[in-house]
Amino acid sequence: MLEKRKKIIAVIGASQCSAQEAEWAEEVGRELANHHVFVVCGGLTGVMEAVCRGSSLAGGTTIGILPGDNPQTANPYVHIPIVTSLGYARNVIVVKSAQAVIAIGGSYGTLSEIAYALGSSIPVIGLNTWELSRNGQPENSIIQARNPLEAVEKAMTLAVP
Repeated sequence: MLEKRKKIIAVIGASQCSAQEAEWAEEVGRELANHHVFVVCGGLTGVMEAVCRGSSLAGGTTIGILPGDNPQTANPYVHIPIVTSLGYARNVIVVKSAQAVIAIGGSYGTLSEIAYALGSSIPVIGLNTWELSRNGQPENSIIQARNPLEAVEKAMTLAVP
């Protein structure tokens, strides 16, 4: 009999982040590992490295979707580096591989990942990340979380394998 497929949660954020964002990302990684969830991210530094570190140290599995063609560019906590040679276009692969996305902080690359996820009806949970508006009115499609534990709980509830 086949084993039930595990959930995959994407964690997105900037390659250069604040100490607070790195701390949150590491805690998110630990919590996701405790839920036996695979973590997928862009595989580089900043939020991506912190979430991979948290997951790895808690016994989880991490997948890094890399922008270039060298698996050695992955941060040291990526278990499965996937090279794409796609640059920022790899952002589509990061979010489309997941059943939910947790955005922590972030720059324009993170914003593009948020847009790809929302456009594909993949839930996005935000920790200190982008806020959206449409025609001057707040757009509440990013589900806000107050802390890493709440972000993981919301992602686990909304992720459909």
